[in-house]
Amino acid sequence: MKTNYKLQGTPNSPVLIFSNSLGSEMLMWDELVPFLLPYFRVLQYDTRGHGGSEITPEPYSIALLGQDVIDLLDELKIDEAYFCGLSMGGLIGQWLGIHYPNRIKKLIVSNTGAKIGNDERWNGRIETIKTKGMQAIVDDTMERWFTESFRNNSPQRVAETKAMFLRSDILGYSNCCAAIRDADFRESLSQVSVETLVITGDEDPVTNVAQAEFIAKNIPNARLKVLHARHLASTELPEEYAQVLIEFIVGESTFEKGMHVRRSVLGNAHVDRANGNINDFNADFQQFISNYAWGEIWTRPNLSKHSRSLITIAMLIALNRKAELKMHIRAAFNNGVSIAEIKEVLMQSALYCGLPAANEAFHTAEEVFNSL
Repeated sequence: MKTNYKLQGTPNSPVLIFSNSLGSEMLMWDELVPFLLPYFRVLQYDTRGHGGSEITPEPYSIALLGQDVIDLLDELKIDEAYFCGLSMGGLIGQWLGIHYPNRIKKLIVSNTGAKIGNDERWNGRIETIKTKGMQAIVDDTMERWFTESFRNNSPQRVAETKAMFLRSDILGYSNCCAAIRDADFRESLSQVSVETLVITGDEDPVTNVAQAEFIAKNIPNARLKVLHARHLASTELPEEYAQVLIEFIVGESTFEKGMHVRRSVLGNAHVDRANGNINDFNADFQQFISNYAWGEIWTRPNLSKHSRSLITIAMLIALNRKAELKMHIRAAFNNGVSIAEIKEVLMQSALYCGLPAANEAFHTAEEVFNSL
């Protein structure tokens, strides 16, 4: 099965995979991605029958769609990942939590249920779109997906979502309807051993708070977060939703967030050595570094870690800080920087920092390259 996907982020960051709702494409998560890239490699994909993924004719099941996730992880050589699925994606997440807990580090199931709807509802929807097309249900869908205030205040975003929904292939959509219709995890949630966050919207008419509470109550290690939204909570509240994910996966404090990013950039060995050298004299400084440098600056969303590495190298050349320069040249590889890019930064520094500074930087860089 050909799966359409997009993987963004730096090589040393853990993977967070997103699974879409019925009638959506992977772009439904795009607004969250800038807030998440300081912490994760973000893997978005189109569910079978949707977007750019293959539309296969056989009956679909949640097990089939869940296995597609495992096959994609295998294809990308990703041993384990954090998983966030919304609605249909939340059903896929429940299946993964039951059958592949060794591949899921933490699980987020959003705006979903252990059992969504009934046979009459899903069979009726399949019949409607087969005879009248997606246009017949799009307006009702937008009303269920978004609060009235969001529909009034964000008409462009609603229009984009509506266009995405109308692009849905009728066969692919119908097959996924059947998969949702036949899924029922009410008796098997206790088998989910992965730490789980359940998210829903307080106005979600599709998968309401009671359904979310049922999931959170029956998964042994689960907690619940209710947002002021309807069914597509991630689209209504992208920044708030992203922060909920970060706090669940990484931690709530600035220090926890800083240590996560610090480890992804500098590597565990370096951070462990630094922590091992903490004493009464330097403890406050180490706390300051993790909070201010890594927790407040490196986590900002509008500049990639790749770009931050290049800028940091350039500034350290100008400041003639050899030890720090070596550390950040080494760290740059964790942020996806190439030797060719480092070379260009050094060449640029010859113009604006001076030849002696650039000459020293070239020697320093070669020391790092040889050590690696």
